[in-house]
Amino acid sequence: MTGREQARGVPTPEQLSGVARAALGARHRLVGVARLRGGSKKGVYRLTFDDDSTAILYSWHDAENYWPTALADAAQDHADPFSPASGLDLFLAAHRRLEALGIRTPRLHLADRSGAHHPADLAVVEDVPGENLETLLDRDPRRADATLDQLAALLDVLRSETAPHFGKVALIDGGGVSRGESCEGIVLGRALDDLAEAASRDPRIAGARDRLEERLRTLAARVRPRTEYVLVHGELGPDHVLVDRLGQPVLIDIEGLMFFDAEWEHAFLRIRFGAHYQRLDSRGLDEQRLACYLLAMRLSLVAGPLRLLDGDFPDRDFMRGIAEHNLRQALAFLRDE
Repeated sequence: MTGREQARGVPTPEQLSGVARAALGARHRLVGVARLRGGSKKGVYRLTFDDDSTAILYSWHDAENYWPTALADAAQDHADPFSPASGLDLFLAAHRRLEALGIRTPRLHLADRSGAHHPADLAVVEDVPGENLETLLDRDPRRADATLDQLAALLDVLRSETAPHFGKVALIDGGGVSRGESCEGIVLGRALDDLAEAASRDPRIAGARDRLEERLRTLAARVRPRTEYVLVHGELGPDHVLVDRLGQPVLIDIEGLMFFDAEWEHAFLRIRFGAHYQRLDSRGLDEQRLACYLLAMRLSLVAGPLRLLDGDFPDRDFMRGIAEHNLRQALAFLRDE
């Protein structure tokens, strides 16, 4: 057992036997529990049974959250569209919405917040056989084309689902209202905060802070008001798309599902899919809004990873690489002035 596993308290099969029975019945005996890589806000484990079948356990326990305490606490503030997307309530609301739209996400076996089986809110879901889209794109880009086309169709379905208010699905479905007057206003405020934090951590951003702020405000000023919003995943990278045995995309890490601007989704898609984004490109996007959101997203992907490194997140070089790449891309916006 690694030091990280000891610190995070990886549960044993005996400790999770009640969870396994509640999720899949007594006919499946749990024989193995393995932590899966990734997951900065929740624990993700593969459960292995005596008949070689498997399932995935999500555990929303304070000890599983690598983010600083103040940010972890802010996850309960659903009125902030950009509060950390973590928690069983967000997961269930997103799962219900996607299922109603016919969008594939791992089948839910159990959701439990009683603490009767494990001292955390938890969900047990289908273990989708296959690999994620990021791995498939690296291994066999041609084979991935069909999955990308299906993912593009799913994005169209999400975009067809509209609402007159923006915010997390759990909040909107419960009749709540998000704080803030507009998506672009919220994005600008968050981007200025990210810029200030990044400048406090890296001298290159500090030296360009005034010019980056001016660029942000200029881009935001060009964005025209909007009064209708669409469903977005919010963090739809190829690592958050599983590919089943039929090549169909299966969305995971869905807690951030919200009504917002399609351009926010596509800013992230452009960054994460790179040259493959052309198969996901969507017509009718507001290019001014998209440009503003791209710079904001770059700054978020500098400040966020650096903030995460204040704690004991294990894949430190990986996070530093994300911050460094996006720092350079953010500074590149100044060449286009």
